[in-house]
Amino acid sequence: MIGKLTGTLLEKNPPEVLLDCHGVGYEVNVPMSTFYNLPAVGERVSLLTQFIVREDAQLLYGFATAQERQAFRELIKISGVGPRTALSILSGMGVADLAQAITLQEAGRLVKVPGIGKKTAERLLLELKGKLGADIGAPTHAASDAQADILQALLALGYNDKEAAAALKALPAEVGVSEGIKMALKALAK
Repeated sequence: MIGKLTGTLLEKNPPEVLLDCHGVGYEVNVPMSTFYNLPAVGERVSLLTQFIVREDAQLLYGFATAQERQAFRELIKISGVGPRTALSILSGMGVADLAQAITLQEAGRLVKVPGIGKKTAERLLLELKGKLGADIGAPTHAASDAQADILQALLALGYNDKEAAAALKALPAEVGVSEGIKMALKALAK
């Protein structure tokens, strides 16, 4: 319903901001990643938004980037993950970090976020696999592309996610795909 707001920033009280849009003040909850990048009070700001209607409230969530909003939308689709938890996840880790954690199936990174336990982290990894992985928020440099290719090759060869992720971590950051696969296979053969 409300997809974007542009106006003057009136107040900043984490995680909420007050945005004046032509005389109407909107209270918008934002993740800390967006909050830290907001301009000073009195400046113009533009936020992409997600409007949530509950039985007892109508809430507006704002995001600096389309990737953040898309990640938020995917998170709130998961059973047991509400808007407040999704906001906490996006405040605790960036979209690229979240996507990498999902791609590499690293529950430990998600458990570090306040309010996320082991079971919730595992459910997030399971339900977001393929929806919010390397395609959203992935770093664009070649090393991450090579590591993603190496990971996919190891998974295709029958190694489980944990083994493949462990072998990937042991590789140098700037390794090429073919050399990386060889090195990972040698490490896994030990």
